[in-house]
Amino acid sequence: MALQDRTAASLREQLRDALATYEPGRSDRRGARPAAVLLLLYERDDGLHLLFQERSHQVEHHKGQISFPGGARDEGDDSAAFTALRETHEEVGVDPEHVDLLGEIDEIWTISDFRVRPFVGWLREWPYPFRYAPREVASLLEVPVAHLAHPATLVDDIREVDGRRVVFPSYRWGEHLIWGATARILTNFLDVCRTLEADS
Repeated sequence: MALQDRTAASLREQLRDALATYEPGRSDRRGARPAAVLLLLYERDDGLHLLFQERSHQVEHHKGQISFPGGARDEGDDSAAFTALRETHEEVGVDPEHVDLLGEIDEIWTISDFRVRPFVGWLREWPYPFRYAPREVASLLEVPVAHLAHPATLVDDIREVDGRRVVFPSYRWGEHLIWGATARILTNFLDVCRTLEADS
């Protein structure tokens, strides 16, 4: 059964169950600064969507790139999950109480020297009055998960790393390219989603 053929409630609980047994990988970059992001899912009339943001050119890191809401852990944050929810609230206006956290996927290291823990959450209501912070966010992208999972969306992103050419996954959405750390996190999440299809 394809993801788009499931009810929202069924898919939410199947994802929760899959993530409950998933053992997130950890980065070995112990000196990197801890951070967290939120993969925010929600059901619209035309199916399941995932929220991305286009970063402004006023932020310190990754100017103009497509990312998930999130950021560096503050000293007062109780946990990485708290960081992801706090940053999502600050950047796109989503109240943490409106998010059902389903679980966590693999931690990654970024070239800006962050160790990022990605959490998967489900927005409890739709439509939602997103309010993004202009200093940090230029625009929001609401992308259907079915589009991201389609093979034609995946393109090679060839970059030079330590003097050699390396092929990374990236994803097209209109004029935008989702690449880098965000694409690696997205690939991990889609792999988890494919286990649901295999089990159906």
